Amino acid sequence: MNALARGMGETFAVFLLPIGHETGWERGTLTSIYSLFMAVNGLSSPFVGLMFDRLGPRALYICGLSSLGLGYALASHATELWQFYICLGVMTGFGVASVGMIPASALVARWFDRNLATAMAVVSAGLGTGTLALAPLSQVLIDGQGWRDGYLWLGGAVLVLVLPVVLLPWSAIRKGRVERKSGIGMPEAPVLGSAIRSRAFWALFFVFFVTAVGVFAISLQSVAYLVEQGMPPIEAASAFGFTGMLSIVGMLVTGTAADRFGNRVTATISYMCTLIGIGALFLIQAHLSVLFVAVFVLFFGISMGARGPIVATVSATLFSGRGLGTIYGTITTGQGLGAAAGSWLAGFLHDATGGYDVGFLVSSGFILIGITLFWTVPELKARRSVSTETSS
Repeated sequence: MNALARGMGETFAVFLLPIGHETGWERGTLTSIYSLFMAVNGLSSPFVGLMFDRLGPRALYICGLSSLGLGYALASHATELWQFYICLGVMTGFGVASVGMIPASALVARWFDRNLATAMAVVSAGLGTGTLALAPLSQVLIDGQGWRDGYLWLGGAVLVLVLPVVLLPWSAIRKGRVERKSGIGMPEAPVLGSAIRSRAFWALFFVFFVTAVGVFAISLQSVAYLVEQGMPPIEAASAFGFTGMLSIVGMLVTGTAADRFGNRVTATISYMCTLIGIGALFLIQAHLSVLFVAVFVLFFGISMGARGPIVATVSATLFSGRGLGTIYGTITTGQGLGAAAGSWLAGFLHDATGGYDVGFLVSSGFILIGITLFWTVPELKARRSVSTETSS
């Protein structure tokens, strides 16, 4: 489900130029579609978390897959900007939030205590798998059938998945096997109101926000940028897909490293990798070198999404309990709003300056803010202590 959520969302980077060529819309207009998608993704997250806590994972995944699949299928017939907003912004934004990391983190926290960060990283690795698989596949569909049929095929494939998801043994999956202790400084059954009044909640929220601004200001336009520098579209899409593959490695390594070395050092190293990747991308405009592309793919890819398992683990540690879905969903709002701001800002700065340099600089600034948060907020060091496990 994580692979599907992230992969479907990231395909817009591949569809960006084909839609622009047909419609003639400026880059800022095109990126506003993705910005709305990420804003809806973030703003619907508290509601998604509440649905998980109240209705359970089966109902949530069915609603999410249906919304995501229909959104893409209907987008194949869109001609006006408002239609793209509804299909690719509202419907897919809610769908991705419903089948992504919010229900996944709440479920995993019920099954793992020891090495929770590693477990979260394994689940988060699905995010990179989706980008690796669906970005090149989308380009193949576009090259072979056009972007409209590409959206139709993707949407239909998602809708087909609804039936097998319905048949999964959700009662056993949602039960878990870890007997929880209450979260740090929280009542036995943590609620959203109590969480919002804590410094830890807002620290996690803003880590998600500033990181998303920095990353999505780059990732959304990376395919278009590489194509404009002279790289063939299928190679540009594949390079973007490989960042997804490397993010799998990065998230797994991050989870293990956080369990062993702590959150601050692990997060800082991942942020530095992001900065190196941005620097390599900047240098490509001076010389389209395989070396620079490889450095971008390696360092940006291996750090893409690497902070997610840390935030999910800290959230599960500080706010453990049956209300975690709602609380983590609300924290995830920061990621959605940050991604919306970053993608819109990148498009605006591209149109305003006629290039990407200012966008690269702004992105790097937000990454540095993320490092600062980890070293100045004590709660971001939190690690779960081992509690009693019971058989399922």
